[in-house]
Amino acid sequence: MSFREHTCSRRPERRMIEETAPGGTAQSRIFSWRNPMSLTVELAKRVVTACYDDLPKEAVEWARTGLIDYTGVTLAGSTEPSGRIVGAAIEAAEQPGPSLIFGGNARTTPLNAALINGTAAHAQDFDDCSNTMGGHPSAPILPAAIALGEKLGTGGRALILAYVLGFEAETAIGRGVHLHHYDKGWHPTATLGVFGATAACAKLLGLDEDKTATALAIAVSLSSGVKANFGTMTKPLHVGHASRHGLFAALLAKEGFTANQGAFEHKQGFFEVFNGKGAYWPEKVLSKWAAPFDIVDPAIAIKQYPCCASTHPAIDAMITLVDREGLTPEMVKHVDSWTHPSRLQHTNRPDPQSPLDAKFSVQYCVARALMHGKVVMQHFDDGAYLEKDVQALMQRVTAAPHPEMPVESSDRLGAEIRVELRDGRVLSVRVKCARGRGAEAPLPAGKLKVKFESCAGMVLPSDRVAAVYAALEDFESLKSMRQFTDLLATRDPAATAAAE
Repeated sequence: MSFREHTCSRRPERRMIEETAPGGTAQSRIFSWRNPMSLTVELAKRVVTACYDDLPKEAVEWARTGLIDYTGVTLAGSTEPSGRIVGAAIEAAEQPGPSLIFGGNARTTPLNAALINGTAAHAQDFDDCSNTMGGHPSAPILPAAIALGEKLGTGGRALILAYVLGFEAETAIGRGVHLHHYDKGWHPTATLGVFGATAACAKLLGLDEDKTATALAIAVSLSSGVKANFGTMTKPLHVGHASRHGLFAALLAKEGFTANQGAFEHKQGFFEVFNGKGAYWPEKVLSKWAAPFDIVDPAIAIKQYPCCASTHPAIDAMITLVDREGLTPEMVKHVDSWTHPSRLQHTNRPDPQSPLDAKFSVQYCVARALMHGKVVMQHFDDGAYLEKDVQALMQRVTAAPHPEMPVESSDRLGAEIRVELRDGRVLSVRVKCARGRGAEAPLPAGKLKVKFESCAGMVLPSDRVAAVYAALEDFESLKSMRQFTDLLATRDPAATAAAE
């Protein structure tokens, strides 16, 4: 029996409901119709009936990888101002609750924690990627799932199942709208990630099929995020909102809130509004559900560099040349960086205006790769992008669309670097995709742990970093999310001194 055929519990009977408004008049069915053929219902069936014991071991292993990466980058991201500003704006400190705000020891409500931690998860632009959804899959799901899990007493196995299902839901919808959705200007991490967060939280709450479908329909109206705000704090805010909105949609549905379960297919619904007529393919959404799980194939792409993923193949190509040829900036007359035009739209930034803007400048990232043979978080510290040496080198880097990658090409993940040397030689390297870009191009052994230790070490002492990593490696054995987040909470120096 396949995963899609397995049923853990009896599915609830479906029925058509026409609600009655005060005064006895029937309300419009657009708000109360339970559509048995809608995408929300079909997704809900699959989410509700899924069981942990049916997950292939590869899905659990990749989920652990995603959890390790998410935890590290969120701890690192908590040191950025964006999450702190969000917390101050919503007065999270005045709203205590069960859910940890990463990077400290304060706890707040699950909704607040999802928003703040979701923003922090994407603040460094160091979180994982998905080829299928054209965005970052884990950052919208895990802040909400963990925050809710802390309230519910959720264990590691249940959290992993919810994560895998949320991942499958957002990437499945991605198959129906990608690549047009991305090219049009939407930020899929947020516009699609909200459905991943909704599905995961609905699973954790134990919602039935009807309420899970309603939660997904609510999330249609909460989906948002445009690429115009890339390179600003609003980009990670997209992710915080997607995480919070996914949890909010599930909580609303739990309490009986209504929505049109045909919100994807409606003539003024998600597909028509976000993509437009003729530019979406609903038949693709469920065609590969769990066969295999998307978290297994094409799997999670783990970032090596704390900047926009669209710059990574060019960085890899430059580092290859630096390592192979011993290149230094002094040897180089000019650099051509060629990438797919869709990825160049938001990375062709020859004169970045802020550290966040520099994360989206392929010229800056390639220049750093040439100068140092690596690109690290310190290269995006305040003022780093203004250093005279890197500013001068950027003038010798030209970015352009790759002549062999037309707009309609599906080969979007590669890049080519061509370097003209002062001695007259011309060197070039072309890469198909960045290292770490899923199962076919995995990170070298040990790199994920090194990345985690570097990120988590920005907040926690080394012994705690080791303890958190050990817990993540055996995540399914955790009895509760509170057990996990207690390890992440920073120690209050005053309280520690008093205890001693």
